[in-house]
Amino acid sequence: MDACSPVLLVVGALLLLLLGASAPTASAARAFFVFGDSLVDNGNNNYLMTTARADAPPYGIDFPTHMPTGRFSNGLNIPDIISEYLGAEPALPYLSPYMRGENLLVGANFASAGVGILNDTGVQFVNIIRIAQQLQNFQDYQRRLAAYIGEDAARERVSQSLVLITLGGNDFVNNYYLVPFSARSQQFEIHDYVPFIISEYKKVLQRLYELGARRVIVTGTGMIGCVPAELALHSLDGSCAPDLTRAADLFNPQLERMLTELNGEVGHDDVFIAANTNRVSFDFMFNPQQYDERWHAGFATAKIACCGQGPYNGIGLCTPASNVCANRDVYAYWDAFHPTERANRIIVANFMHGTTDHISPMNLSTILAMDNTRN
Repeated sequence: MDACSPVLLVVGALLLLLLGASAPTASAARAFFVFGDSLVDNGNNNYLMTTARADAPPYGIDFPTHMPTGRFSNGLNIPDIISEYLGAEPALPYLSPYMRGENLLVGANFASAGVGILNDTGVQFVNIIRIAQQLQNFQDYQRRLAAYIGEDAARERVSQSLVLITLGGNDFVNNYYLVPFSARSQQFEIHDYVPFIISEYKKVLQRLYELGARRVIVTGTGMIGCVPAELALHSLDGSCAPDLTRAADLFNPQLERMLTELNGEVGHDDVFIAANTNRVSFDFMFNPQQYDERWHAGFATAKIACCGQGPYNGIGLCTPASNVCANRDVYAYWDAFHPTERANRIIVANFMHGTTDHISPMNLSTILAMDNTRN
């Protein structure tokens, strides 16, 4: 035997150890699936004929490529940052032509800007992927995954996945309060409309459970009455729009109660996890300078969007002709409706490590640790 063989064996073993300690592969990290609206869409609408798109500069100005990707952000959005915590690449948009082979193992993002719980939400955007179709796409995805890795392995991958769903805001902003005397506002008083959409949301989540989801983070609505778009339309002194504020105050507690009820029905108290984005939004809005002490500096403003025009930069779309702030890190809002990457990072940090005021019945780091122990 060659005298160098033991050395080569040791070197080879060290290389294997180093490779094993590198970032998890697509198959090693748990799969991640995303459903919902523009807060979590990472490019599906780029493939659709719709006005609800973020495919032009200055969107993506702080993304690694410095190019627009379809994310309604200056950089990363909430699913991207959760993927970082999972040790995985971001799941591709389901409509991406690259959604095949190994990429299927990462998961998929089914979200579409403009959608809501109700099918008639966002009708002005015409061609968007409504939530019923997102669920159908999830079912179709599972068939493709099963064809790639086998039915049993596909079923296990889905059951061990993490799911994020973000819906509800558009059912107020782009439906009930879209125009005066909207069809839904004529059909329902607000205190009746909220239980109606909660009941419809429950059907969506039940279907998600039927399709195999067993860890589902469900976000409430943020302070939708306080976003720059609503301040521009309704505020002379910077105060939040009262109707939308009341809507969020009605919606979020009823959503949490519904999730508790749903967990009881499926026999586990930790399938559906309630993420209180309203609480984080409140901190942004009313304590922008003091709130972020753990992150070394606060926001200069949570009322004025970084990109836009008009009062609070809240009128119209963020376009190449818009005002764009020089330092996105000191703004809570990127455009008239959507947070900056830095705000998204703080939102996800609260999902990961927050108290039950932010996420219940337990935070995401506890869930991930518990699941790792089980697996």
